[in-house]
Amino acid sequence: MTKIYPVVLCGGSGTRLWPRSRKQAPKPFLPLVDEDTLFEATLARAADPDRFGEPVVVTGVGHRTHVEAQAAGHPGTRVIVEPMARNTAPAIALAAHRLPADAIMLVCPSDHHIADVAAFREAAGAAARLAEEDWLVSFGINPTGPETGFGYIRRGAELPGGFQVERFVEKPDLATAEQFLADGNYSWNGGIFVFKAGTFLDELARHRPAMAAAVREAVERGHEDGAAFHPDAGAFGRIEGDSVDYAVMENTTRAAVVPVSMGWSDIGNWQALRDARPGDEAGNRTRGNVELVDCRNVLAETDGPRISVIGLEDIAVVVDGDEVLVTSMAGAQKVGKLGGAVNQ
Repeated sequence: MTKIYPVVLCGGSGTRLWPRSRKQAPKPFLPLVDEDTLFEATLARAADPDRFGEPVVVTGVGHRTHVEAQAAGHPGTRVIVEPMARNTAPAIALAAHRLPADAIMLVCPSDHHIADVAAFREAAGAAARLAEEDWLVSFGINPTGPETGFGYIRRGAELPGGFQVERFVEKPDLATAEQFLADGNYSWNGGIFVFKAGTFLDELARHRPAMAAAVREAVERGHEDGAAFHPDAGAFGRIEGDSVDYAVMENTTRAAVVPVSMGWSDIGNWQALRDARPGDEAGNRTRGNVELVDCRNVLAETDGPRISVIGLEDIAVVVDGDEVLVTSMAGAQKVGKLGGAVNQ
């Protein structure tokens, strides 16, 4: 079996999980669901040496220390340190240049939760077999509800182990999401991709030639620092950033999708985190010194002062150091707009 190389994209600050997630300790490096951090769990899912090669982590200067500390248990991990953030397409291209052209890349965000590791690995194998035939494959997360916070993928003609992509769809309104769910041919776009390094670079050059050229120059003029590689800042800084979806996946004629149910969550806000954790019979999730009375679907956690809540539903109460957050679950998407989240 062809080995699959995990490429872990490790950026962002997780502002919608403030105050737990902050610049000095951002979301990927926190044990939010289990005892392992989200980043550690991402590496562990692809740690089977019979299936997977050594991981490549693409991260920023500010996250390098966290990455190297938490990847210590995975010998052979290579780190690419971006001089500045330019979105996912250039980040993936950096990794592709550091791998053989025929290497199968499994591109994963560093801060997602996947409950069913066996289903994840099975989908990775199916996607790799398609990638060997020069398909660029998205994991299509089987939807569990009419979610308006994710993009969607509509399945087209059947392929061995997957489907051609008929189209990618932007985040829909609720009525449209309900139609997608009823249709049965739509998946959530979870931001997990599988393709050959060379195939991806060819498609990037076809659809974003200036970006492809700048990344290539940044790699050619870059330098190594132990296990870390530093692209040239001048060349990389000239890139007009774009996501892999917009730059490649929505333009290529070789897009495929492998549908999968694997207990996936992007842990994108406090509601998503609540739903990813096991709860009591009333749906409450607590950590630390917490007492709830007549509450339902409440997430409450504290690293110090006691939290007491009576008679409330669908809220989050989070105490972290000297910061306190109280939000309805309906308002959880807006946490990242708070001054504290932006500035800390």
